Amino acid sequence: MRVNSVHPGIIDTPMMADQPLDAMTDRVPLRRYASADEVAKLVLWLAGDESGYATGAEFTLDGGQTA
Repeated sequence: MRVNSVHPGIIDTPMMADQPLDAMTDRVPLRRYASADEVAKLVLWLAGDESGYATGAEFTLDGGQTA
């Protein structure tokens, strides 16, 4: 059994439309937010055979915000 976790930061979705995103972008080193597709690609990789040796890992996907 493999167990990993995904910790996304702010994701650019329609739900965020009413938020003051420009002010928050300054806090992200990559100066943008992740797309839902970027998070999905990570999750699909973790679910696939390509990540067969990855276990017990935490994947932070926040554009470097917590670095």
